[in-house]
Amino acid sequence: MSLNKILLIGNLGSDPEIRYTPSGKPVTSFPVATNRRFKSEGEVHQETEWFHVVTFGRLAEVCSEFLKKGKPVFIEGRMHTRSWVDAEGGKHFRTEVIGEAMTMIGKRNGDNGESQSQTAENPDPF
Repeated sequence: MSLNKILLIGNLGSDPEIRYTPSGKPVTSFPVATNRRFKSEGEVHQETEWFHVVTFGRLAEVCSEFLKKGKPVFIEGRMHTRSWVDAEGGKHFRTEVIGEAMTMIGKRNGDNGESQSQTAENPDPF
């Protein structure tokens, strides 16, 4: 038995970029930053870890429409590493989070401070 599941709560590093596969399926990608604060030898340190998130189908469209740089988001998905060879013959690898569900968190713009929580899921990521 095995499990490939990742849960992220972080902030968008840029607006999502949407593109379309040759068959017309929407694909959105965006970076998410998570922060960790810790003490070491009496000093407070902060680490930022960046994750590259990719979503497909209706979830990609929702992410493209509603997510904006700097906004907090909760992403559920799985890790995936892909590889390719560039024009010069160099091999590259990239580890991505394939987003399967997204929840917008935080406050809405212009409201009375009420929290916002809207969830979108992608039932068929491929």
